[in-house]
Amino acid sequence: MSTRNKLYFASDFHLGAGALANSREREDRIIRWLDSIKADAAELFLMGDVFDFWFEYKTVVPRGYIRFLGKLAQLTDAGVKLYFFKGNHDMWVFDYFEKEMGATIISNELKIERNGKKFFLHHGDGLGPGDNFYKLLKNFFRSGLCQWLFARLHPNFGVGIANYWSSHSRIANSKKENHKPHEQEWLVAFCKDELKTNFYDYLIFGHRHLPLDIQITPNSRYINLGEWINYNSYAVFDGEALKLEYFEKVDG
Repeated sequence: MSTRNKLYFASDFHLGAGALANSREREDRIIRWLDSIKADAAELFLMGDVFDFWFEYKTVVPRGYIRFLGKLAQLTDAGVKLYFFKGNHDMWVFDYFEKEMGATIISNELKIERNGKKFFLHHGDGLGPGDNFYKLLKNFFRSGLCQWLFARLHPNFGVGIANYWSSHSRIANSKKENHKPHEQEWLVAFCKDELKTNFYDYLIFGHRHLPLDIQITPNSRYINLGEWINYNSYAVFDGEALKLEYFEKVDG
């Protein structure tokens, strides 16, 4: 019998992005990955932008993703601890996942220690220098007023607007992000600043859409989880070390 002792980290599935067939194929691939980890996963951290859009009305949630949601429920029923981070595409997650499958909802950062290793976890949006307009926009979108106003829209209209908006994003059109020199990566700058006052073995983020493993100091690494349209990348901690890995990796 397998022992559940591993921590798994993934982000930026962007379920719903692109053509329906592409989103369904991605959902099926993610389910195969979840099946592959169900025997040894102790904790699963889904670190934002799991959905390309999500809004929980009081009695309505977006249609679709039933196979994915069922698989998550199966894992939590088996004893896997689930953490669900709010990303910039699914920041309007409220209590649905908590009530349905006992997930812990993370709005911003989460700091944990496992087996003597310290982790700083965040979706990655709004951190580091610059991007001040988005930071203001994020504060507005997360405000109770904005959520109340959006909830007044009929779901057909509100979700329709959101889906039209997301259909024009880079990720929906399968465009890869560009690598930058490390000194130009804003999350690298954030990590360096954070490590001035706090020590972490691993600082893990999504949002950047590039699988990255960067040594910030001799004892601290920045890991970006990439995304599941081009890379199928994730991280796993086995109690000793953390590795960035790929599921059903396609060459090129």
